[in-house]
Amino acid sequence: MKKSLAVLALSLIGLVSMPAYSDKYIVDTKGAHASINFVIKHLGYSYIIGRFNSFSGEFTYDPENIAASTVSVTIDTRSVDSNHAERDKHLRSSDFLNADKNPKATFMSKKVVLDDDGTFKITGDLTLNAVTRSIIIAAEKVGEGKDPWGGYRVGFVGETEFALKDYNITKDLGPASQMIKLELHIEGVRQ
Repeated sequence: MKKSLAVLALSLIGLVSMPAYSDKYIVDTKGAHASINFVIKHLGYSYIIGRFNSFSGEFTYDPENIAASTVSVTIDTRSVDSNHAERDKHLRSSDFLNADKNPKATFMSKKVVLDDDGTFKITGDLTLNAVTRSIIIAAEKVGEGKDPWGGYRVGFVGETEFALKDYNITKDLGPASQMIKLELHIEGVRQ
């Protein structure tokens, strides 16, 4: 009897101490319900807005345990699209993305924090042009719920900004064009 009680107690302790698992989501790029855009000033007079047409990603999310959340994204740098073929060819060159040598950019989260105002700070490593640096993405949840096809989705928007030179992009575009902003629109399908 004592042995049975000990086994039961150990089993219960094991259940209580088991970590909670966050739901896993795949970024919905097939349905075009996600985009990674960029914005940079052009000579200080206007903005160039573009996007990456090919990327993939996944994330885990548990609203009861935000710290357990993770984000992983891979971008095909060859898919850069600024709505101008000659400029896109230049953006793929060694002056900017060096896409022949570095066809992929990646982001891997290290920490996710929910602020008091309901926004998230996602800290992680961005690898771009063979350089890895830590960045912070400011994000917020757009919404979540069942979709018409029997699945469950959650969506977020986020942005980050960094200096081109931080990623060994040294082409001088003038003093107004030293920083680039990434805008992320992510809708994930729960697996």
